[in-house]
Amino acid sequence: MSRADLERGLEGGLAALGLDLAAGRRAQLLDYLELIQKWNRVYNLTAVRDPREMLTQHLLDSLAVVAPLRRHTGGAPCSLLDVGAGAGLPGVVIAIACPEIRVDCVDTVAKKAAFLQQVAVTLKLPNLRGLHDRVERLAGPYDVIASRAFASLADFVGWSGAALAPQGVWMAMKGRHPEEELAALPPEVAMFHVEQLRVPNFEGERCLVWMRRRS
Repeated sequence: MSRADLERGLEGGLAALGLDLAAGRRAQLLDYLELIQKWNRVYNLTAVRDPREMLTQHLLDSLAVVAPLRRHTGGAPCSLLDVGAGAGLPGVVIAIACPEIRVDCVDTVAKKAAFLQQVAVTLKLPNLRGLHDRVERLAGPYDVIASRAFASLADFVGWSGAALAPQGVWMAMKGRHPEEELAALPPEVAMFHVEQLRVPNFEGERCLVWMRRRS
């Protein structure tokens, strides 16, 4: 799949998501996809290797959270932690699409954290950092803590709780509505919203789970 084909696919996906990104931001997203492909030859960053599938399952899937995230933040500057970031999804995509958000991507695998640092340098993203650490050791505070296919909701909030700002929220990307995981949340954590995500060209289910500490 050529760069021009990917660009057309990205533009169509952005239109379907109602997102208006400047040409420079769109170019950064495609450059990021190329970096994943390049590093994947040496490091196993992702099992998805076909460029067309990467566009849908990585870029568009992550871009689907941008509008809900911006509705929550109101477009104001804030800090976000992407837990178990892997290749940087959705953290890198958020950093590109939302320059007002300072994004830290944490992963316990050194080579993945090194890749994320390289992405920040190569794409000239001053609002992006890759951290090689365990989330339990991070103090924060972060306004939003996000995850994508990372762990159960109970483990996610339990491991990252110390890094959440007092009025902060958790934002977890899931497939189907995770009823059993929601039922297993600790009593001090409340789910306040679950919204369905429509990912262009993606046939599976996707939802976004929002949680906060009970007052």
